[in-house]
Amino acid sequence: MITISPAFNPDGKPRKPGALCIGAQKAGTSWLAQMLGQHPQIWIPPFKEVQFFNHRHIPEHRRWIRWHYRNKPKEIRDRHIKREVPMPPELDAYLDGLTTGQMFNRQWYKRVFAPTPRGAVPMDLTPEYSTLPEEGVEFVARFLGNVKVLYLIRHPVDRAISQLRMNLRREKRNPKTVQDWLKEIESPVLYSRGDYAAYLPRWRKHFPDMMVVPFGWIARCPGELMDAVEEYLDIGPYPYGNLRQKVFASPSGLEPPAEAVEALAERMAPQIDFLKAEFGTDFIDEIR
Repeated sequence: MITISPAFNPDGKPRKPGALCIGAQKAGTSWLAQMLGQHPQIWIPPFKEVQFFNHRHIPEHRRWIRWHYRNKPKEIRDRHIKREVPMPPELDAYLDGLTTGQMFNRQWYKRVFAPTPRGAVPMDLTPEYSTLPEEGVEFVARFLGNVKVLYLIRHPVDRAISQLRMNLRREKRNPKTVQDWLKEIESPVLYSRGDYAAYLPRWRKHFPDMMVVPFGWIARCPGELMDAVEEYLDIGPYPYGNLRQKVFASPSGLEPPAEAVEALAERMAPQIDFLKAEFGTDFIDEIR
């Protein structure tokens, strides 16, 4: 369960976020949300992923984004029932206000962050923004100005395997043979979410000072990582709980055979070469 920011200002005015967190799927954004959701100087919406810019610029996302906004408010309300905690009326009204009437325009987006407490930075953690086309990233830069951007990166092969295992579990499928696995790694969805060579230059062009976060730091040095994130976001230190606890940890099983991993590594070689050229050889060790 992801911890969201507990504070809520019902009298807050619509505003833009001061920070974005983006990145490839299965690259650690949920863990970072778990950490920053504890910090009193950061405010994250109760449904975490706002999905505004991709709704605007990636039409094929719109169908499942509508599902996201039908499902997440129900999850929040069900969570209060399960914990036998009364639903705050201001939170209930906020969720209703964001999921009825006209959605996904600029004013709606600013209303998402209205409950941010005074002195806190509103933050949009939506990893899918990393896949925005050039005109989408340009719009983000025009609309949000000098917003701070964190981009999480995981090793291309490890990330694709994690995504594949997640997709297979969701679809209740279990490849049996090597040929079955080789067919699975042909799926374009494994590559579209981790195309760093296409996505990173777009974001660095408009946000040259964005912070690139290697996935491997989450396991190896989470405290030092959060120190660096705090410095980048210009917020004070905080004693985070559960620093070494995985969020949405993958269960065992569904391990691809060596032949499939080798084929996947061959397909991902251009991505690894790109990351080496951009960040140096040592960076490859830091992202796994």
